[in-house]
Amino acid sequence: MARRIFLFLLIAVAAAWAADDAWSKVKALKTGTELRVYKKGLRQPVLAQMDELTDDNLVVIVKKTQTAIARGDIDRIEARPQAGSRLTTETTTKETGPDAKSASEQTPGRGVDAPGESTSTSVTVGSRPDFELVYRRAQGAPKK
Repeated sequence: MARRIFLFLLIAVAAAWAADDAWSKVKALKTGTELRVYKKGLRQPVLAQMDELTDDNLVVIVKKTQTAIARGDIDRIEARPQAGSRLTTETTTKETGPDAKSASEQTPGRGVDAPGESTSTSVTVGSRPDFELVYRRAQGAPKK
């Protein structure tokens, strides 16, 4: 009997430690990080930006309004990684020279073709990175 109680306590402590470890991943997120917060009983996540985190609450910004979500109400949290710039620019330069045909056909009023340069620049906007799981409420974890 004592062995079963010890085993149960060991599992409960391990689950609580795992939940605290997962919560520390949320603490590592920077202010302004895009979040999807899945609350108990709701199918749609809350789309928000990270503001601050306490041991009991996640404080987020939803539509310019600061909102606190209790830790016990959160099933899971997903965050979009903050990557570098999504813009990529490419510049190409092409040198042009006199065309043999146009050099032989002089047109009145038009000067001689001279070597030149043409430059073009293109900007591409990449897609945003996908959300990644940061926190999941441990099943059977003791309630605080």
